[in-house]
Amino acid sequence: MRLRPNVRITGAERHQLAQLVADRYQAGEPIRTLALSLGRSYGFVHQLLEEAGVELRHRGGDNRKNVTTEPAASTGAEQ
Repeated sequence: MRLRPNVRITGAERHQLAQLVADRYQAGEPIRTLALSLGRSYGFVHQLLEEAGVELRHRGGDNRKNVTTEPAASTGAEQ
């Protein structure tokens, strides 16, 4: 779905677009990808998501290292 550039979207049309964008975002699509597919800016899509009440994901995903709580297995070569 590509929107006409420089056209203000208001009322019911904006509400429908916000719901569509929210559904796609919650399905895992990034904001930048949504913006490209709509032909709109990142900020426009971000604003639509806020209007739709969507909880935004943090940037970059999970950055924690894979930490194990178990001690390393013994090799039997210990003295």
